[in-house]
Amino acid sequence: MSQISRRGLLTASVAFVAAPAILRAQTVEPEHEDFSRHNISSFSNQRWEDHFQTPGKVSIVADTVSRALHWWSADGSDYRVYPTSVPRTDELTKRGYTEIVRKKVGPSWTPTASQMERYPDWKPIPPGPENPLGTHAMYLAWPAYIIHGTHDTRKIGRRSSDGCIGLYNEMIAEVFEITPIGAQVRVI
Repeated sequence: MSQISRRGLLTASVAFVAAPAILRAQTVEPEHEDFSRHNISSFSNQRWEDHFQTPGKVSIVADTVSRALHWWSADGSDYRVYPTSVPRTDELTKRGYTEIVRKKVGPSWTPTASQMERYPDWKPIPPGPENPLGTHAMYLAWPAYIIHGTHDTRKIGRRSSDGCIGLYNEMIAEVFEITPIGAQVRVI
């Protein structure tokens, strides 16, 4: 039976504590675009040109495979990547093109009709620490589909939602601030 040395335990502890920093949003500078097609978090770099005819007001690609949200500025010069939670199943995943139609700080949450069928005792939740939509929400043109925050950070990087794209609260606050209504969105 092998024993763990103090040095090994310390190294493992540092790696565990540093892991959330690796998942922070990554800004890709144009001169460093070829740093890697896949970074340490397995996010695949995307190009807005592969998804949209023009960069629009802002462009967002929610990649449900690599569980990342890709964000580009109106001129395409600012590119950011954020870790996300994604829908639990393919049946819950709506793919295609849409746009941001509404934004809300301190959203309230209401169960969808399908959630009420499965969980009839669920009730709406007002803004606050128990709200599954976190601190900010950006509503898509598709009914009941939202890009939002979450207080339950265990969900990030997992298939854990009923159709929405979830981000850490501090990251959705950043995306919310820099994304106008009318921003184009593609879910892949």
